[in-house]
Amino acid sequence: MTTWSPDVLGDEFASRPLTVPGDARPVTLVRHVASARAATPRPAVLYVHGFVDYFFQAHVAEHLAAAGYPFYAVDLRGYGRSLRAGDDPTDVPPVHEHAADLDTATRAVHAEGHDRIVILGHSTGGLIASVWASARPGAVVGLALNSPWVDLNRGWFDRVVTTQLLRGIGAAAPRARVSSLGGDYAAAMHRDHGGEWAFDLRWKPAAAFPVRAGWLNSVRRAHARLARGLSLDVPVLVTTSGRTTAGRTPEENTTTDSVLDVRHMWRRAARLGDDVQIEIIPGGAHDLALSPTPAREQYLKTVTDWLDTRF
Repeated sequence: MTTWSPDVLGDEFASRPLTVPGDARPVTLVRHVASARAATPRPAVLYVHGFVDYFFQAHVAEHLAAAGYPFYAVDLRGYGRSLRAGDDPTDVPPVHEHAADLDTATRAVHAEGHDRIVILGHSTGGLIASVWASARPGAVVGLALNSPWVDLNRGWFDRVVTTQLLRGIGAAAPRARVSSLGGDYAAAMHRDHGGEWAFDLRWKPAAAFPVRAGWLNSVRRAHARLARGLSLDVPVLVTTSGRTTAGRTPEENTTTDSVLDVRHMWRRAARLGDDVQIEIIPGGAHDLALSPTPAREQYLKTVTDWLDTRF
């Protein structure tokens, strides 16, 4: 078993690669060292990042650790710490393949002595974790979803017609570029561009990022699965911004959801399960943890209050 090594986030964190059966690409587990080692009856929290992303939100780990929750995060295959020399960062696995990543990561957290796990999933990570948990009853005791990606933030034509076309394109030419994710949101967040946060632009670039047919087809299949109803048998917290905008200005990118449509999240929350709590964070960004104050503090308090109440 690979040992823990010092992490890029500093002395409070450690990380180690984990082997996913049947794939040479690793998944990387990160832990907040002090909280992971502490004896506590509370469940461990496992953070799952979104698309074109990785775990760098140290303040989230510190906040949850201070509240008594052992904290872990996973960089999925093809992202962040899990990228190997020579890997193409635009060639990420279809989202259903990340089920194996979560299997591997949760086994490792259990092996550290934590018998209960709550997933904290952001955006695509929230979609991945929800579909995964539905297929594995008992794997986790709860889900806290930060702006989960539950539907395509496009008009009717793309959500219906283009989705149908993707089935053929995704199978015949999975690496075909069908769209791109703009870099304005990441740029507005980054310190080099006037934002508040310092993250590695190699792993979360402030530039347009290609969206490939095979990957987007896998996302739309996961959306369809969620739309049919996941029947999750654990408590679910869904947190969203107060509104969605096009993200034309830095202010819109940092104080609204400029990536996804919050109305989709509100409408589809009931499809997750019978025990779903929706909390709206006015002034919140797409990643609510990266919102400016006071929205960021409200988001973090909402998560810990929910955890304290339910577990």
